[in-house]
Amino acid sequence: MANTPYPQSYYAASANPVPPRPALQEEVQTDVCVIGAGYTGLSSALFLLEAGFSVTVLEAAKVGFGASGRNGGQIVNSYSRDIDVIERTVGPKQAQLLGQMAFEGGRIIRERVAKYNIQCDLKDGGVFAALTSKQMGHLESQKRLWERYGHTQLELMDQKRIREVVDCDQYLGGMLDMSGGHIHPLNLALGEAAAVESLGGKIYEQSPAVRIERGANPVVHTPQGKVRAKFIIVAGNAYLGNLVPELASKSMPCGTQVITTEPLGDDLARQLLPQDYCVEDCNYLLDYYRLTGDKRLIFGGGVVYGARDPANIEAIIRPKMLKAFPQLKDVKIDYAWTGNFLLTLSRLPQVGRLGDNIYYSQGCSGHGVTYTHLAGKVLAEALRGQAERFDAFAELPHYPFPGGQLLRVPFSALGAWYYTLRDRLGF
Repeated sequence: MANTPYPQSYYAASANPVPPRPALQEEVQTDVCVIGAGYTGLSSALFLLEAGFSVTVLEAAKVGFGASGRNGGQIVNSYSRDIDVIERTVGPKQAQLLGQMAFEGGRIIRERVAKYNIQCDLKDGGVFAALTSKQMGHLESQKRLWERYGHTQLELMDQKRIREVVDCDQYLGGMLDMSGGHIHPLNLALGEAAAVESLGGKIYEQSPAVRIERGANPVVHTPQGKVRAKFIIVAGNAYLGNLVPELASKSMPCGTQVITTEPLGDDLARQLLPQDYCVEDCNYLLDYYRLTGDKRLIFGGGVVYGARDPANIEAIIRPKMLKAFPQLKDVKIDYAWTGNFLLTLSRLPQVGRLGDNIYYSQGCSGHGVTYTHLAGKVLAEALRGQAERFDAFAELPHYPFPGGQLLRVPFSALGAWYYTLRDRLGF
């Protein structure tokens, strides 16, 4: 049987020790079968277990193998398309519900870390950095928008102020969100998996779901076993494949690339990011970076539509890092990796139900660390019969990519080129 290891990332190399988890080799019965042991699946499992359900989690590789264990590790509020876009798209009641939930994911992460004593290098504070006056104007509007929904831990920063928190002369200003922050993402997932098991949940690794037998009592088949359940939660996101064909046409896997330097030492690390905040810029294809617990710089950016793995990740990302921090020109890169996230045409998550008992959430569109934790709570509420918040997401409109699966990659790349050109020209 195939054994899929973690990619060779900094996160895998610095992961907390965990016990081996077996592959499913029998038939089991459970209230809820969760497909995917990333943040969406683990969050769903935790909320359901806390509510008294029995839960079995199937993972095709290892806990946190996908985006949950490879991302930039930044706690960023709201969605990939902000609340103002939602307000223009849906009615006021639905927009109000979604707006109220936009800042909940970060709180859930902190509650999980505290309740289950998860060691994941949690640090508070995230910066949105503006490269142009137009981007600065957008941040001013964003602050007013977020405060309208009760989110007040925000500070606008002028050029002098932002230089106090990041040693980069590219930025005209920015916005500090103290409810943002950063974590070691794989260790967060591993800690949540341990919490699932502490409550009696079962997690099977190296156990891909290969077929779902639908009906009143659905069955999930793996290569060597099966799970009979009352409900199924599909939480595979960009790594789901074609298990549920209805979900494939309205989403597209995309790759993003990340590098990690050698340890910088306390003095250089403190020079780059004196308050140890994480940073992302405001470009359409944004760059993002932060320090690790052992004082390395993690730097990521770029998108590869269609999730093709680049031949040389360092060659793509290192120039971006040196543009922000030329003082790192002699610093060695110890790790470089890529990972996939799932993009929707609207850039808003897809949430819904197939039949009476198969629930799903996917398509975080690069904004998943906080949203996925909220999604787990919303899915668990729906299974308990409290569907108002679930319905607010489920009623968001979604459309297939233009050109279907054949042309979605070139069309999306063309759109990204257009917006990148606007960023460069300051439009």
